[in-house]
Amino acid sequence: AAAMLRELRRRWGSYKYRFVPWLALNLRRQRRTLRYVPESSQDKIIADEDVFETLLKIFRALFINDFNRQADILALLPEVKYQYLELLTVEQKSKVNSCHHQSQHVFSPEEVLFNTLGFTVSRDQSSLVSAGTGVFVTKGFVPKGTVVSMYPGTVYRKHEPILFQSLGNPFIFRCIDGILIDGNDKGLSRSVYRSCSRRDQLGPFQMSDESWLTATPQNPLAVGQYVNNCSHEKAANVCYQEFDVPGHFPVELKQYLPNIVYSHDIESHLRCVVLVTLRDINQGEELFSHYYTVVS
Repeated sequence: AAAMLRELRRRWGSYKYRFVPWLALNLRRQRRTLRYVPESSQDKIIADEDVFETLLKIFRALFINDFNRQADILALLPEVKYQYLELLTVEQKSKVNSCHHQSQHVFSPEEVLFNTLGFTVSRDQSSLVSAGTGVFVTKGFVPKGTVVSMYPGTVYRKHEPILFQSLGNPFIFRCIDGILIDGNDKGLSRSVYRSCSRRDQLGPFQMSDESWLTATPQNPLAVGQYVNNCSHEKAANVCYQEFDVPGHFPVELKQYLPNIVYSHDIESHLRCVVLVTLRDINQGEELFSHYYTVVS
């Protein structure tokens, strides 16, 4: 009996930070991020390789668009610099190599997204009454099975303390395996993310993107935490899909990843969550997901 009691106390010590404040303060208020999916279920509707290629495509375009400000990184990666120079147009190359390189035209992140993937997404007042902020396709067309957004935030693994961050926080996303992503861009959550991001920076190499905490994210996909739950009138048109960033992800492109791990000393792949379209989505439509959807 004493051994069983000790075991119960040990388990409680591991789980209390995850469940007590969450259930007490969030369950009655807003259940938008309580996503519980059985471990045996599968939630991938497109292959991880497709997610990987989409992220590489848009991140490379963002990197090239901001090529002149990547000098410190490229100086340490001469082979990478050569590869990107190969991707530049003749006109861009001449401007990069000239003494008047500052004249190179730089597109906004939204323009880069449109030129690369054919659409833009942005935050605005939701079409649902009292729903607050939502996410819309503001330009272009999004085909079915497309990565249309990312869920930014600090990644907490099982049993890591998230007591104070979870108080009154409706932006905590629970993955299938219990990993939590805190997508709140305000208060303590904001401070924790910034602290972890700057902790992991290696010289000129940024391991994550802090700009999603502002009104102008450099990764235009990093708005997924504001996608609202579907309703009887508004059916879900996107779903969440978990994605572990592989170890061979280009180090120069990690500056666009809107996620950072809370525990620096744990060596494992970074967990990201992307939103994938369930059908074709036209310009002007709002994105809606179902926080309890299981795609098998």
